[in-house]
Amino acid sequence: MIRHYLLLLTWTLYAAGLAEVGVLAEDPVRIGILGIDNFGSVAYTEFLNRPHAEGVFAGIRVVAAYPIGSSDYPDSSKLTEQWKKQLTDLYQNPVDPKDAVPSIEMVNSVDELLAMCDGVMIFSMDGRLHLEQAAQVLKAGKRLFIGRPLASSMEDAVAILKLASETKTPCWSSSQHRYSTGFSGMKNHPEVGRVIGCDVYGGWAINAPESDQFTRPLHSIETLYTIMGPGVVSVVCTATPTVESITALWNDGRVGTYRGIKEGSVKYSATVFGDQGVSTSGIYGHGVPVNGVVPTNDKYVGYEGLASEIATFFKGGPAPVSPAETLEIFALMRAAEISKAENGAVVRLQNFAKEVD
Repeated sequence: MIRHYLLLLTWTLYAAGLAEVGVLAEDPVRIGILGIDNFGSVAYTEFLNRPHAEGVFAGIRVVAAYPIGSSDYPDSSKLTEQWKKQLTDLYQNPVDPKDAVPSIEMVNSVDELLAMCDGVMIFSMDGRLHLEQAAQVLKAGKRLFIGRPLASSMEDAVAILKLASETKTPCWSSSQHRYSTGFSGMKNHPEVGRVIGCDVYGGWAINAPESDQFTRPLHSIETLYTIMGPGVVSVVCTATPTVESITALWNDGRVGTYRGIKEGSVKYSATVFGDQGVSTSGIYGHGVPVNGVVPTNDKYVGYEGLASEIATFFKGGPAPVSPAETLEIFALMRAAEISKAENGAVVRLQNFAKEVD
């Protein structure tokens, strides 16, 4: 109780001080973090807690975190302590006192976290924990963003989004690759035109922890959806020691592929085919190609694109990725697993979205 009072007092004094210089007109939207062993807990907080934030990042602040880890996820305890230090040190002891930002409080339970915030970000590395964690947040009616992955299984993904629908609580998840301009900018790129096909490639971690094995291709599959949009009806998957190859058929006859790199140099990019031309996409964190040249010396945006979407969402905006699209992506990964087990058979996607409506 004393700790909460002191935090409230700190925020009151901070808000009063900023109001005097016209920086803050009202109390910020308060965000809590549940699970911090994912670097995203630090990466997005760096944007949301910027001193003197402007634009989309104004009026929002991470105020507390519950640093719970996973007992059987590799390095969870080590990473929790590492990111805990970064979070508690973030923007503290500035040279100019005017740049001071209230510290993030570490709490000891989900209930304590929920009492202090308006919305929650889950950044537990172990996706197997997300259903239980999300259920507590959604039942409390708090807006929720779940850092990649939404869940570690198809069943848990359905359960989370079904509960969000039942409680009428906005909830979504996304890879940061979806909002990298080098990928999102290919949808209407003048050198490509209307997208009629796309070949995406990225890493496939052979020795991924058990909880990550189902969602290994998620970064690249979201890139494929960013460029092509939803509408996949069937999948074929072939696996060898060097590659995991998924070919997806869209309902309008378009075809997209994913090459999961198991051996050799790993890059995250794509080749995009359009009615006006063919082009390599940009690479993660950078912009779109110009005259076929992929920029690498431009401003690196990294997590900023998704951070902007998160801020907009928590300030009342709609979830930018629909439950139907998220579940289609999970259904694609499920169909790919079945196809691989059946020696490359064509597998139609199951419509899981109807289970959460």
